[in-house]
Amino acid sequence: MKILRSFPCTGTRRTLLLVGAALLAAPLAGMAPPARATDFPHVIASIKPSVVGVGTYIRTRSPAIAFVATGFVVGDGLSVISNAHAIPDILDIERKETLGIVTGTGDKLEFRPVTVSAVDREHDLVHLRLSGAPLPALQLGPSDSLAEGQALAFTGFPLGMTLGLNRVTHRATLSAITPMVLPPLNSSRLDARLIAQLQRAPFHIFQLDGTAYPGNSGSPVYDPESGTVYAVINMGFVKGLKENAISNPSGISYAIPAVYVQQLLNGKPGGK
Repeated sequence: MKILRSFPCTGTRRTLLLVGAALLAAPLAGMAPPARATDFPHVIASIKPSVVGVGTYIRTRSPAIAFVATGFVVGDGLSVISNAHAIPDILDIERKETLGIVTGTGDKLEFRPVTVSAVDREHDLVHLRLSGAPLPALQLGPSDSLAEGQALAFTGFPLGMTLGLNRVTHRATLSAITPMVLPPLNSSRLDARLIAQLQRAPFHIFQLDGTAYPGNSGSPVYDPESGTVYAVINMGFVKGLKENAISNPSGISYAIPAVYVQQLLNGKPGGK
């Protein structure tokens, strides 16, 4: 009959066991903790108060407010950024039409008049100014720090005010950083707008793997973890130039990098 003996755990053996446990734990220690699923809802909640509707108001019109685009608040809380192409060139003075922003949710809306502070036609951006109480402002980030494949999100009004003023958030991926416009292979595709754009300094835009709708024009594109804004959704202006060679424009979404927003706020639209 064999007798099994138990041996005391000597100092050397104890050391070996501790070293082995440390080696097994080392790979786990190097792993980053997974992103918390609760972060994104909190970011969305913080973004929404800064996202506004842009439109015009005529008291005798039905409906009185005509939605034209999404916008978002930056800087001192009295600056709003949106797409320049959405802003009407002429207002109906006889009917006292007023340009402004729309705040609130659902059918509980407030219209606040704005003035056009600056316009950057080259990058299709407009800086609007309002008076009175400031609104919560979003922070702009260095858009040149983004890389393809980065997760992003944007919040706006894809259907305008059709179903009330309800902010909608979409996830997106930065799928490509591409030139704004390239010369078409077929010269018959050239038009006055394309020729004018080709004569300007070239710049790059963001192509997003996320679906944006006409009402999303002017929506902030931001980091879903921090809420930092890196771009502005642009549907009409970019598609008219970027997809000039396509008879039926694609469902791809585009965005103008925030560096041009910062230049506009600094009084140097287009980097001039």
